[in-house]
Formats: sequence, structure tokens, C-alpha cells
Amino acid sequence: MEKKFQNKTAIIILAAGNSSRLGRSKQLLEYKETTLLKNTILEALKVENSTVIVVTGANNELIEKEANSEGVRFIFNSEWENGMSSSIVKGIQELLLLNSNCEQCILTVCDQPFISSLVFENLINEEIKTEKGIVTSAYAKTLGTPVLFRQKYFKELLELKGKEGAKKLLKIHSEDVVSVPFEKGNVDIDTEEDYSKLIS
Repeated sequence: MEKKFQNKTAIIILAAGNSSRLGRSKQLLEYKETTLLKNTILEALKVENSTVIVVTGANNELIEKEANSEGVRFIFNSEWENGMSSSIVKGIQELLLLNSNCEQCILTVCDQPFISSLVFENLINEEIKTEKGIVTSAYAKTLGTPVLFRQKYFKELLELKGKEGAKKLLKIHSEDVVSVPFEKGNVDIDTEEDYSKLIS
């Protein structure tokens, strides 16, 4: 097994959608002299002792070619049209193949332009401090991505179906959830208007 994937933490970047509201691949939108997806990958790679997995779907060949990075595992989700849960399942399955002893994973998306390695590290540090099983990001009066799950929740993540994301686990296990603030976490890119605001 490649040693680079034998880490305590995995960061799974969900990048399989077809950006239907945007009309073009949001993963490849130019940002910070790179792209939205590559920016997320580069920030994830700064986190020590982490394995980075990118789940692709629509336009996977183009996206993998553009976002190719040393030390990143790309996995294609052929069922991406079934919604985010299928990408979460695919990412966890790949993680367990790479490293069945991985202690925790962080699920994140590729369209939060203000993501940074510090955001990921804050989740990890909060887990160490509180020993909670789920550490989520808080912004705009809601809880969302990125979100950290301890290994004990991998089985439930593998059972997600349809359009639902992992948010239902936060409700089911609310006593085991803690949050950390993610400033500007509510900024995501779904439409051309969103993108125009970002780069203007």
C-alpha cells in the first residue's frame, strides 16, 4: 500500500456534480490563478498527515486532467446523477480500500472559495479538544461543509441514499456534534451571478 495514503485523517472532496444551475463546470472556474477545485485540493494538501481523495462524476476526464496533483487520489462516481450521497459513499469506500484504519474523514465540496487549510485544521483540533464524533462548520445560522466524521460513523455514511447529504447524521447524533465557525463559509458558487460577485 502506498504510504502516502496511510494517514490518520482523510479529506474527501466531493466534485461530481454537473453544475446544472451554472451551465458549465464549476470545478474548473478560474480562481486565485488556478481553479475552484484545484484551490480546494491545494488547501487540503497543506494539512499534515492527511490523505486527499477527490470524487468526480460529470466531466470527470477533463476535471481529473486539469486538477491532477501529486499525492491525490481521484475516484470516479458513475452514479453521480443520484445525488451527493452516492459521492459520499464512493469516497468512503475508496478511503477504506486505501486505509481501513483511517480514524476520521472530512467531507468537503469544491465550490466554497474561502476554504483554507486552517478551516480543515480547526475541525481536527476541535475533535481533539472535545472528543466529539462529528465536527461541523458553522456559518449563516446553519451547519454545513466541511464536516469531520470519526470512523464510528463511516458505516452510516455508507448507508446514505438519494439526494440526502450527511446532514441527517447531524440531527440523529446531535449530542455528539460540535461546530466551529467558518467565516465566509456561506459563500458558494452555484450561478454565474455568484461567480461574478466572487471575481469582481
